[in-house]
Amino acid sequence: MKIHEFQARALLCGADIPVPDGEMVTTVDDAVSAAEQLLTESPPVIVVKAQVHAGGRGKAGFVKVVKTLDEVREAAEFMLGNRMVSPQTPPAGLEVDRLLIAAGVDIEREIYLAITTDRGRRTNTLIASAEGGVEIEQVAEERPEAILTIPMHPLDGLCPFQARDLAFALGLKGKQVRQFTTLAINLANLFLETDASIAEINPLVITPACDAYPDGQVIAIDAKFNFDDNAMFRQQSIAALFDPKEEDPDEMRAHDAGLSFVALEGDIGCLVNGAGLAMSTMDIIKLHGGEPANFLDVGGDASQEAVTEAFRIILGEESVKGVLVNIFGGIMQCDRIARAIVAAAEEVGFKVPLIVRLEGTNVDAARAVLAEAQERLPTMRTATDLGDAARQVCAAVG
Repeated sequence: MKIHEFQARALLCGADIPVPDGEMVTTVDDAVSAAEQLLTESPPVIVVKAQVHAGGRGKAGFVKVVKTLDEVREAAEFMLGNRMVSPQTPPAGLEVDRLLIAAGVDIEREIYLAITTDRGRRTNTLIASAEGGVEIEQVAEERPEAILTIPMHPLDGLCPFQARDLAFALGLKGKQVRQFTTLAINLANLFLETDASIAEINPLVITPACDAYPDGQVIAIDAKFNFDDNAMFRQQSIAALFDPKEEDPDEMRAHDAGLSFVALEGDIGCLVNGAGLAMSTMDIIKLHGGEPANFLDVGGDASQEAVTEAFRIILGEESVKGVLVNIFGGIMQCDRIARAIVAAAEEVGFKVPLIVRLEGTNVDAARAVLAEAQERLPTMRTATDLGDAARQVCAAVG
């Protein structure tokens, strides 16, 4: 589960991690009112940020640094009146209906800081780099030595000495070290307490020296959190932050029906039972020159209702020119799923080629069910194996 930046900032504040003042708004007038309050601070700089679940906001023009109320109004009107398109959004972009109006800060240095799970080490791991404020993936690829990692203890979490050593390794000095140590430990505790899967601050900045902070202040000016969906039953306050508007409508519809669905960019719909089988099905479609339109897993014990809803979701995509059903009957009996497929196809109505491959328990009875329904479902064809199914569907969609 993802949350917005303004929500992530609130979590940081609750964990005693300093962030600049800011306010979430939904209208242009509210943006101007919020900025009016912040422009009395020093420096008189405002950052206007679109609140969407996608990166690349700055390059897309949806993060603006401004200094006057007129500039705030202009930025807010642009962001709320246009869809944001970046490499991390669908081609049509994302609608923006929330903005973060935040106070700007003077920046002396930028640092990258994050915590995620290292499955190779089987530990939560703190990741840091002195090269903050940029795409960390590019830094990791081009200069892996610039990425510092610290595995956290499974019980003790991030130890103070680890945070201090990291501060020195990042080139921090004086009172910056204590500030960073406290901040890193607080972030580690927040990561564990909220069942996060990633907690990222990019950038974590060092401000210039001032009377209150002779060595500068260590402060987070951007934040990203993802959370483990399987832990939301015990994270009610986190679950309440979920924004369904930021999710794909078909994926939400599938989730409500107990299905796993991910929309892709091809034209062959895939209905399978099992994540591994779904991956294999997509691979073999591509092997034969096709492009999957989705990943749709109905699970190991799909009902007629689930299969029907799955077909509705798949056929709701205008790009779908054919559908491949690939079911392995282990616990699920093939004749039962065959009857569900026939009933669902009759109810939904198929105008595109439907290729069905079944294997496993009661497969002969299942093939008889499909053969009997052939006249009623003229676009349906059966396949002898997965390779045959992929060849048929790829040929059918051209």
